[in-house]
Amino acid sequence: METTKHTIALVDDDRNILTSVQMTLEAEGFTVRTYTDGESALQGIMARPVDLAVLDVKMPRMDGMELLQRLRTRSQLPVIFLSSKDEEVDQLMGLRLGADDYITKPFSQRLLLERIRALLRRNEASRAEASGATTGSIVVRGELSLDETRHQCLWRGRDIALTVTEFLLLKALALRPGMVKSRDQLIDAAYGENIYVDDRTIDSHIKRVRKKFRQVDEDFNQIETLYGIGYRYKEE
Repeated sequence: METTKHTIALVDDDRNILTSVQMTLEAEGFTVRTYTDGESALQGIMARPVDLAVLDVKMPRMDGMELLQRLRTRSQLPVIFLSSKDEEVDQLMGLRLGADDYITKPFSQRLLLERIRALLRRNEASRAEASGATTGSIVVRGELSLDETRHQCLWRGRDIALTVTEFLLLKALALRPGMVKSRDQLIDAAYGENIYVDDRTIDSHIKRVRKKFRQVDEDFNQIETLYGIGYRYKEE
């Protein structure tokens, strides 16, 4: 049984999903706070921070898209996005707004549990480095600086706020400039082995990383796409 004391915010207007998923997570040792609409979830999460949030798309008062967008203006809280299989545009939009992962409905609760654990492990590793519990390093590539100990990304001295997933993807590329990373390699770097995510997930994360950099430097073009192959960080 999971012994972690992590707290999960579960946001969905379907009370059957809330109840069943809450029971599964609590049986694994998690503390779960449930919300049936985005507005109450935003207020609750801001008042009482959690370790991870699972957000549905369609909800009253404030939908999952707006909730995710508002959360991202205030924190880099790890977020898993829920969407129906026929809502591909919502999946892509969720990733572009800053979700770390998404799962389609109907979903396996064991799959959701494993995705939660994987994302929490990545986030905990980042926080441990920031607290000095592990030895981090600084990656410098021209105008780019990635400080693992602080989970800090700087471009030309200006801070770029990245989610855990975005930071790990950029780090994987920047560590070997000029070398091509396939989407499968980037999935392993950002999500870990034995976690399946769609190639579009990586593409959406890369687009969001580029957008964040171009908000501070419109000429940013260091991440190159090799169509049908993958991505690489441009050599200086």
